[in-house]
Amino acid sequence: MRRREFSTLLGGAATTSTMWLSPLSAQQRPTLVIGYLGSATPGRAAPYVAALRQGLSETGYVEGQNLEVESRWAEGRLDRLPALAADLVGRKVDVIVAVGDPPAHAAKNATSTIPIVFIAGDDPVRQGLVASFSRPGGNLTGISVLTLELHAKRLELLSELVPQAKVIALLVNPNLPPTERVMPEAARAKGVQLHILKASTESEIDAAFASLVQRQAGALVVNPDSFFFIRREQIVALASYLSVPAIYDLRDFVTAGGLISYGPSLTAAFRQAGIYAAKILKGAKPADLPVMQPTTFELVINLKTAKALGLTIPPSLLSRADEVIE
Repeated sequence: MRRREFSTLLGGAATTSTMWLSPLSAQQRPTLVIGYLGSATPGRAAPYVAALRQGLSETGYVEGQNLEVESRWAEGRLDRLPALAADLVGRKVDVIVAVGDPPAHAAKNATSTIPIVFIAGDDPVRQGLVASFSRPGGNLTGISVLTLELHAKRLELLSELVPQAKVIALLVNPNLPPTERVMPEAARAKGVQLHILKASTESEIDAAFASLVQRQAGALVVNPDSFFFIRREQIVALASYLSVPAIYDLRDFVTAGGLISYGPSLTAAFRQAGIYAAKILKGAKPADLPVMQPTTFELVINLKTAKALGLTIPPSLLSRADEVIE
């Protein structure tokens, strides 16, 4: 049950030139075009694309009427992103919406003139995407959900749920810039031992979980990452099979059978990206639109998974949950 709505602010891109709706005839073709670049698949991104559409429509832009969308789906293959971004630039779209850190970098590298609205998981200033949150500068702005900054909170929640776990693993993707900087300090503060597990392919995910067992880790934190998001069923299934309590950044993992998640609302972030893209279509400059950040976050718990793991959710944790899946 959902206990309260969120007004918060963070993953899908493309291999084919796919319209979200039916292709328009040459006579009906709108003059404004948005390019959509991300790293997931159309099916997995559908709920969030709908939120993006909502943000656009709230500000007067409806696909098929006065707007066209060129979508590019990388389908988990991050190496495809530079070519997909270049293709959108070649089609001279009016705005690029880049979903995720790798797509944002691919778009930035592809053009310095076409406005870009990103949804970034890490600090966009630290990544070099923008000059500052308040004055982005250049041709990029967007929403930063700062999911990595929440690792300390996730570790705290996991320790509350599994207080006996003295060894905790962190699953990261080695193909992305180093992102495990927050966790070691948080682990030391909690007095737990931390093991870093790395995986960038399906087989490496399997190997990482095997290593987790060998290291006798009592719990797992899954790093925010678009590849892990795409492979969430595999990760959730392995955690279930090995009876390892795990915490994730997005509720999608919990609805797929994961134990617990803590992070921002992706639908809210996509809606805001739509609003920002619309503002740019109306003449606003990315350099003048501050990068937005979430102000509230959602804690989601799966009671069925907790029962299967033999865990009793503390009442104090249940009372703070925004959504409980039974």
